Amino acid sequence: MKTETLQNVARIGLGSMLVFAGVSHLTFARKDFQAQVPDFVPLEKDDTVIYSGLAEIALGASLILAGEKRKEAIGKIAASFFAAVFPGNISQYTNERDAFGLDTDKKRFTRLFFQPVLMYWALKSTEKSK
Repeated sequence: MKTETLQNVARIGLGSMLVFAGVSHLTFARKDFQAQVPDFVPLEKDDTVIYSGLAEIALGASLILAGEKRKEAIGKIAASFFAAVFPGNISQYTNERDAFGLDTDKKRFTRLFFQPVLMYWALKSTEKSK
């Protein structure tokens, strides 16, 4: 399979996951996402969840619909978003907040290692094919 085809599958897959996650922020998983909002965020936890959900939907749709000229920039924005929300994952771990089945320190700690994977995925699936 060609590299470009694999990248497109990965990019659309990541975009679809972001859209789903964004919709879940606004609907059935709102309480779980509130557990990840660090206490230092100056907004209400529910507002933060709503705004981040809208951002995820926009990012996901942008990844799915990205044209050749813009997909690399969108990938960098998505990777930056994953970096920006990482403190929420750390907060969930350090404050021992249960959500999404992450009900032990070990599970919450292990999850921390997946954020860099998402960042890499966003960058690699949108970089220019060689």
